[in-house]
Amino acid sequence: MANEQFMKGDITLFAKEMRKLINQKEMSDVKFVIGETRRTIYAHRCILSSRCEVFRAMFSDQAASGEDSTVPFVLSDVDSEIFLAVLEFIYTNCVTLNSKIAIDVLASSIEYGLDELRRLCNDYLVDTLAVNNACEAMQAAVTYGQDQLRETCLGFIENNTKTVFKTKGFHEMSEEALCVVLESDKLLLDELEILACIKEWATVNSVVLGRKIEPVAENVITHVRIPLLSAEEIKKIEQNNKKEPFVPVSMISFAWKYHALRQGEEGNPQTKLRRGTSSRDTHNGMMEWDD
Repeated sequence: MANEQFMKGDITLFAKEMRKLINQKEMSDVKFVIGETRRTIYAHRCILSSRCEVFRAMFSDQAASGEDSTVPFVLSDVDSEIFLAVLEFIYTNCVTLNSKIAIDVLASSIEYGLDELRRLCNDYLVDTLAVNNACEAMQAAVTYGQDQLRETCLGFIENNTKTVFKTKGFHEMSEEALCVVLESDKLLLDELEILACIKEWATVNSVVLGRKIEPVAENVITHVRIPLLSAEEIKKIEQNNKKEPFVPVSMISFAWKYHALRQGEEGNPQTKLRRGTSSRDTHNGMMEWDD
């Protein structure tokens, strides 16, 4: 139509008004029983189904089965605070996040196929990234396949390695997430310190899992670059290994091989210096980390 133009009203005001409908029993037509506390939360089918395909399918399945539409949907594995945050986004296209719920809301955004909510959760985690939560955010990035968040978290950890590796979050990282971090050439920490941090991580997790330290660390320890250490440091590792096996014999043997040949292996990260590696006389012939 001639002179047709799409005009926007006050989006903030609209979100504020729509927020009043969240968990409003009056005029609601669907009920959820949420979490272990079985909290009742009210909503509106037309809004949920128009904004989320998962809810649309849920309501369609209920109708097709002939089930009474007044029967509530029981979602026992969802926390009510997380569910309300999801509803806030569905009703207003905005969400109120805090450090307690952000990662769980991210998980829910993926579960419900709400890509814009996923983006907002990622933005929040990036904006609030700090030493005390970097490992938790990294863990979320790896667990939920958020590549951009992973790269941002990794860059932060690379620049703050020493302090981040001392946090509780570091000890709580999964094997998979920790391996992603340890693959980096840009960690600002010497290899001997990295080895000590990995041993602390393995010690904590051996207690939690009720397993011996060696099998707990077997996949993570392979990312520690033993050839970067001096001969005296490698000897000490061998001595400690006799008391408590931790570093695989094959890794120590490879380190001795490098020291004998004084020649790094092309493409082998074990003989590549990290950004934080302290200088040693044996480093001639090793590849430098890339800028």
